[in-house]
Amino acid sequence: MSQSHHIVIVDDEAPAREMVGDYLRMHGFTVTLCDGGESLRAAIAAVRPDLVVLDLNMPEEDGLSIIRDLKARTDVPVIMLTATASPIDRVVGLELGADDYVAKPCELRELMARIRSVLRRTTAAKAATEAASAKPGNDHLVRFGTRWLDLEAQALRDDEGNEHPLTASEFGLLKVFAANPKRVLSRERLLELANARDAEAFDRAVDLRIMRIRRKIEPDPAKPSVIRTIRGGGYLFSPAGEKA
Repeated sequence: MSQSHHIVIVDDEAPAREMVGDYLRMHGFTVTLCDGGESLRAAIAAVRPDLVVLDLNMPEEDGLSIIRDLKARTDVPVIMLTATASPIDRVVGLELGADDYVAKPCELRELMARIRSVLRRTTAAKAATEAASAKPGNDHLVRFGTRWLDLEAQALRDDEGNEHPLTASEFGLLKVFAANPKRVLSRERLLELANARDAEAFDRAVDLRIMRIRRKIEPDPAKPSVIRTIRGGGYLFSPAGEKA
């Protein structure tokens, strides 16, 4: 794990927060020290940290109200520092959204292990979320020029949702192209992948089917840019519709 994470330590007792801060800095973390909720909010407004270590028992503003406010405005993970005699506070803090807790007085090695554990979990969760958001919501839809091919419904539609008729052999070819973008496919290979070994499955039949498909999907069928003819090679599906 990268040691360049930014940790904010919130404790009203200067010796305690400075001891924790020095220990974390010694292990490569970037550290900001705060004496309460007000300075914490100012620190977060300046630079969003990767994690907050928060003492629950502070005189001016208690840690539970700070957690409630923090979680309402950000998704920064929080580790609570709690007195051993306050199990209720720990439960409430966890229900408010705290990610973990360590009893005070804390063993510094245990605190650092908890910090690393929470950072691993939040980093993994963030990566999973980003991956999910990067994945198209309708991953069964493939763009072919002016149309969308719905692989599940085996239908060709325009941007308004109107369906345009497809024969089974045309759908078979489009499905093969969708699975092999930017790859030159010979007529023989197209027929093989489309399982089109029928009576009319010969080279000219492929060309005729491609011609019919182009009339349905190409912005300009006379100058095809989505399904391109590769001289001596076959055909190539270009999702971006580059000109030959």
